[in-house]
Parts: sequence; C-alpha cells; structure tokens
Amino acid sequence: MLEVMKQKIADEIDRLMHELTVTLPQAIQKAVELGDLSENAEYKSALERQQFVQARLNHLTQRAGELSRIDPSAIASDRVGFGSKVKLKRVDAKETVEYNIVFGDYIDLDSNQISMASPIGSALLGKQIGDEVVVKLPRGDRTYTITELVTLPQMVS
Repeated sequence: MLEVMKQKIADEIDRLMHELTVTLPQAIQKAVELGDLSENAEYKSALERQQFVQARLNHLTQRAGELSRIDPSAIASDRVGFGSKVKLKRVDAKETVEYNIVFGDYIDLDSNQISMASPIGSALLGKQIGDEVVVKLPRGDRTYTITELVTLPQMVS
C-alpha cells in the first residue's frame, strides 16, 4: 500500500510537471498573442491554473517526502495505524464498513481511504480487533466494533 501511494503521488507529480512546463506555457503564449492582457480571460485563466498547479505540486512533493520517511517495521502489527485495512461493524445497525487508513489529510471515500486525522481515523488509531470505537461525527456519535484488521507490517511481510 505504501508503494502504491508513493506511485500515485509520483504519477500525479509527473502529470502536473508536464502541465506546468509544457501545456500551460503554450496556453499563456496563445493568450498573449490575442492581445490586450487586461481584458484577456484566457490569459487570466491560464495564470490561475498555473498558480494552482504550482501549489498542488508543492503539496505533493511534501507528501512524497513524508511517505519516504515511514518505516513499516516501526508500525505496530496488531493495532490500527497508518496503512491498516480495518473492517468495522456498526453496533446499533447491521451496517459494516471497511477503510484503509492513509497519511495526512488524504481522503478518498470512493476507494474507502480515510486519513488518520479524520474523526474515524483518529478514533481507530491504536485499537485492536474486538475493540469498540466511538466516532464523534457532526450528526452524532456512532459506535463500531473492529471485526477485521490487516496492518501495514502484515501486508509487506
């Protein structure tokens, strides 16, 4: 999982670098050729996109550095932590959910990835199979029982 995350970030960095160094300069040049820059929407749009891409690149570069410093052998193999796959059963309903715990502020609910800093992620950290977890959400507390757990050290060994 750690390698997949690193590769995903590297792929996005490559795509954004191409946009920043090839696509956007071409768009800016084309907009400049249209004339008066003070009323040129294409020029302003390209500059705004350039600023966004640069900010995103800075964020991804920082994230890649953080991921490279993670040592899977230093992560507990019997408790929820970074990289864990956790299956939860809601105590007051038949609902079950499964999450992958990821680093930082990354959240992708479509692929069941939640951040360690999210309300669910922070409530799960350090817990084991069989533990009950109370998650404080804006619409009220939810209680889950951890039914399955696969940790990052288990995945890489």
